[in-house]
Amino acid sequence: MANDTIAVFTAKSTERLLREGGSSSWNLNRGNARQMKYVVCTRNAHADWSEGDEEHGSAFVVGRISDIVPSPASEGRWLIQFNQFARISNANTWGGWRNPVRYTSLDALNLDIDDLEFENVSSTSTVIDDQPRPSAPEGNALTIDEAKRGLAATFGVDPGAIEITIRG
Repeated sequence: MANDTIAVFTAKSTERLLREGGSSSWNLNRGNARQMKYVVCTRNAHADWSEGDEEHGSAFVVGRISDIVPSPASEGRWLIQFNQFARISNANTWGGWRNPVRYTSLDALNLDIDDLEFENVSSTSTVIDDQPRPSAPEGNALTIDEAKRGLAATFGVDPGAIEITIRG
C-alpha cells in the first residue's frame, strides 16, 4: 500500500500532544507531509524528559492529520496537527530507524484503521503559551498561518478549524 502515514518518535505525552494541538517540532518536507492522512506517535522512553509511561518503541496515538504548520516552538520546524485521535497500545512499532520521522503506511506498522476508535481533539487544545511567537512583518502584514493561529487563540479553537478565503 502507498504511504499514508508519518510515524514519529516522541517523548511527549498524549496530554501534551493534545494540549499543543499536534506533534512537533519536526524537520520534514511540508509538501510531502501534507499528502499523508495519519500521524502515528511512538514512544521514545529513553529521552531524559520522556513524559509517557508506554514501553519504548510502542505506538500510543494515531492522529488524523488536519494540517502541517510552522512549529511555534522551533523556527524552521513543523507541527503536525490532528483533529481526531485514537489511543492505542501497539508494542514494538518503532523500527529503530535513524530519523525520528518516517513516511510509511498504517499497514506497514501493523495498524488497521477499522480497529481504531477516533475521538475529536478538544476545542480547548492550544499551543502552549510559553513558546515564542513570530512577530508580524512590517506594516502588520500576516501570513495565513499566523492569522490562523491568532484567530484560533481568540476563539479557543484548533488552528486547523480556521479557514481563510482571500478574494481579490
